[in-house]
Amino acid sequence: MGGMSFAADPHAGIAAVTQAGSTEQLLLTLLLVLPIVGFTLTVVLGRRLSRPWIIAVPTIIVVWAIATYLSVQALIGDAFHGGAIQTTIYEWIPAGAFSVSFDLFFDNLTAVMLLVVTTIGMLVHVYSIGYMAHDPGKWRFFAYLNLFMFSMLLLVLAANFLLVFAAWELVGLSSYLLIGFWYHKRSAALANKKAFLVNRVGDIGFALGIMAIWTTIGTLDFVQVFDLLPAQLAGGHIEQWMMVGICLLLFCGAMGKSAQFPLHVWLPDAMEGPTPVSALIHAATMVNAGVYLVARSSPLFATAPEALILVAAVGIFTAIFAASIAFTQKDIKRVLAYSTLSQLGYMFAALGVGAWTAAIFHLATHGIFKGLLFLGSGSVIHGVHEEQDMDKMGALRRKMPITHWTMLIGSLAIAGIPPLAGFFSKDEVLGEAFKLGFQWVWLIGVVVALMTAFYMFRLMGKTFYGESHVDPHVEPHVHESPPTMTVPLIILAVLSVVAGAYLGLPLGDSTIHHWLAPVFHPALETMGVHAEPYQLFGIDGALILVSVAVATIGMVAAWRMFGFFRIHDRLDTVRALTARVPTLYQGSFHKWYFDELNDLLFVRIGGRVADAFAWFDVHIIDGAVNGVATLTRRAGDEVRQSQTGRVQNYALGIAGGLILIAVILLLVGTR
Repeated sequence: MGGMSFAADPHAGIAAVTQAGSTEQLLLTLLLVLPIVGFTLTVVLGRRLSRPWIIAVPTIIVVWAIATYLSVQALIGDAFHGGAIQTTIYEWIPAGAFSVSFDLFFDNLTAVMLLVVTTIGMLVHVYSIGYMAHDPGKWRFFAYLNLFMFSMLLLVLAANFLLVFAAWELVGLSSYLLIGFWYHKRSAALANKKAFLVNRVGDIGFALGIMAIWTTIGTLDFVQVFDLLPAQLAGGHIEQWMMVGICLLLFCGAMGKSAQFPLHVWLPDAMEGPTPVSALIHAATMVNAGVYLVARSSPLFATAPEALILVAAVGIFTAIFAASIAFTQKDIKRVLAYSTLSQLGYMFAALGVGAWTAAIFHLATHGIFKGLLFLGSGSVIHGVHEEQDMDKMGALRRKMPITHWTMLIGSLAIAGIPPLAGFFSKDEVLGEAFKLGFQWVWLIGVVVALMTAFYMFRLMGKTFYGESHVDPHVEPHVHESPPTMTVPLIILAVLSVVAGAYLGLPLGDSTIHHWLAPVFHPALETMGVHAEPYQLFGIDGALILVSVAVATIGMVAAWRMFGFFRIHDRLDTVRALTARVPTLYQGSFHKWYFDELNDLLFVRIGGRVADAFAWFDVHIIDGAVNGVATLTRRAGDEVRQSQTGRVQNYALGIAGGLILIAVILLLVGTR
């Protein structure tokens, strides 16, 4: 919604950088110091405290207040006049020509990301007080949450690619610790190992991309890279294929962290962690790191249209692929996990078509309503005594009214029903794709919108409506969650209602389009993308009608099959539809057998290939080396027998040698 508006100065945004004042430098430093201090104190003292959150939660509340102040000053107060500030904390790597500083960078894109990360992070910390109240290891949990917040804030504030990579790996470490928090469960231990390994695949590409940037441009600082790039391209110092290669390598890292196909397999298994982890890491913050990386690198990607086409293709394929799996899942958290994959696909599709602002807009609104849905699912699981199978729920709306109404708002938002947040951001993604000439992205996106509405209201119907399938021993104890859990749900539900209109409607300067225009203007100029006037009674209005219509169809279809009016004949209809397409149903239910394919390729076949190489290494390579050593040792043992220590034997040997030499010389001389 709202169209795009750009700054008049083509060099505005990331190039217009000033040094931070003492106040800004102090506040930016505190954003990193406070969570790492909270982590340290919780590790040292948390085990001895009956309420270990007493350190971690207030710390993040203060961080949220600082981040909100800075962001409001930048976005609403325009303290930096649409530009950016940068500050050097210390010289990190002084190694001759290769010099990297620990620099912090703050612009409007940083401000938007900080608002999302700290708001969701703060609410998750508060929510965890109730959710983890009876867990004996809760001190570790709050320590890990603070470590994660430090890592994510460093990633967003970093001013160069190498510092981003360091934060990137710290985020991976934090995720590993949180996914495997219940390490005594084998499924959790396997899930965090899987997440760690799959992310390393993408990180190899990211690391190579950073090396390529250094070797081609000669610096890793964002401002310097983006300033030097146009001149080096114009002068022929960098060829087109180099830019495509750099962008594809960076995108590899983004695919791993944001779980895009085919590196998507780790995210659903990551649901083995506590539900607040799912909300914080796998809905609103960590998985957005890949989207942020591509958006921050927009001046690079703008010079490589081939790479952008791949970004759009991977994104929209992931969107429909993940949505098709969410159709049939029974675990409430896994439905939301595949929904996250699908929505991240929307964001990458928007980045690929050049709708940079729309991608970040959807990132922000998705963080709100998906955080709400994940925390709501945690409230459901908490209320039904840790049950996650939706087939063992039903009719919970009366016993858990706050959870029901807030999750209903979140479901309407993600389905794209106006005037909730998801309607504005999703409509803009689809609308920009269509208007920028990517009708194939728009068409697939519309199908995904239909599927999203269907599987989300399937979740609502199976969880809150129809007949109760809760265990008879558990049902009398089903209860609403405590205020520490329901208050964050209410806050996120309110934001899901109002945030989209506030950020998306063209009501003045306080819109995300105005805020991010200076950041993305150079990239859009390079791509030749220009703003078009918004036509409510033209193409934009028609596209809105289509997206709302398909969302409504999906919602009504799911409501009729799984909703309030669900009776036996409706269940028979579902079974009949499933029986007609058993192959499709089984494929979707088993996640299109991608885990089995990975097991076949990388565990079984890969394991045998590795065993073959190990055999070759041990028996051929090591055997040859050891054989030479053995032969030399044995030859030495035999020759050593002649070393008797007797002078007459040595004299005899010398005489024999002289005679042999004389005979040879005589024979040679006669020829």
